[in-house]
Amino acid sequence: MCIERSHPKISVRRQCRLLSLTRSNLYYQPKGERAENLCFMTIIDKQFLETPWYGSRQMARHMQRQGHKCGRHRVRRLMRIMRLVPIYQTPNTSKKHPQHKIYPYLLRRLTIDRPNQVWCVDITYIPMRRGFLYLVAVMDWYSRKVLSWRLSNSMEADFCVEALNEAIDKYGAPEIMNSDQGSQFTGFEWTQALKEADVKISMDGKGRWIDNRMIERLWRSLKYECIYLNAFETGSEARLGIGKWLAYYNVERPHSTHGILTPKEAYETKKTPMRLAV
Repeated sequence: MCIERSHPKISVRRQCRLLSLTRSNLYYQPKGERAENLCFMTIIDKQFLETPWYGSRQMARHMQRQGHKCGRHRVRRLMRIMRLVPIYQTPNTSKKHPQHKIYPYLLRRLTIDRPNQVWCVDITYIPMRRGFLYLVAVMDWYSRKVLSWRLSNSMEADFCVEALNEAIDKYGAPEIMNSDQGSQFTGFEWTQALKEADVKISMDGKGRWIDNRMIERLWRSLKYECIYLNAFETGSEARLGIGKWLAYYNVERPHSTHGILTPKEAYETKKTPMRLAV
């Protein structure tokens, strides 16, 4: 949150008013989840990777069939915390803000054939042994290279903007940035940063996870090959482990879209055009 508590001229109250923020948000400390709920969240997260069309009703049935006493209302609350939205059309998807502008999806029938033409961004839930974090990553659509990432213990927009600014500083601005309709990506901080960099803003259709499928596949690989195998104890352990895996993903792991090339090599060599985005 971009509030400077010790600003010599503008009070905290005034800063909040200018940013359309509620002062109480500055002092809110999120309550930790019980160990049982953390266990349920890990189970839900794993199952959602296998069946991303499961809503709270189907997920609750799955949990009960596995012998877990977890009703639909608890499952729905946990899925909301984890930012899990089923792929079918729903009236209220990834926690968008009712007063934020929604931008159109710009990638339909667009040939994506070079690095920095289109970037995508997303947030995922990272389970740990005694809690959870949120991970945001900025990816180049053409090469699948992860350009920057950040971990956070809250869903405020600032860690997303930090990742965006780092990617732009390192690689220059893309032509288009694609995201979902989450409030972190429709809010002023994010959209203003893109506008200042002269980047076109594209957003997935409501309930259309497939519009940002490139980064969804990254999350699946990251979780099965790193997160679930380690059960990190602390944020610093998670940051170190995720950093090592993403370095391996970028530099050593060939991506099927580019044959034997790794994302880093595809980004640097600007190979053959991809098929049309759908």
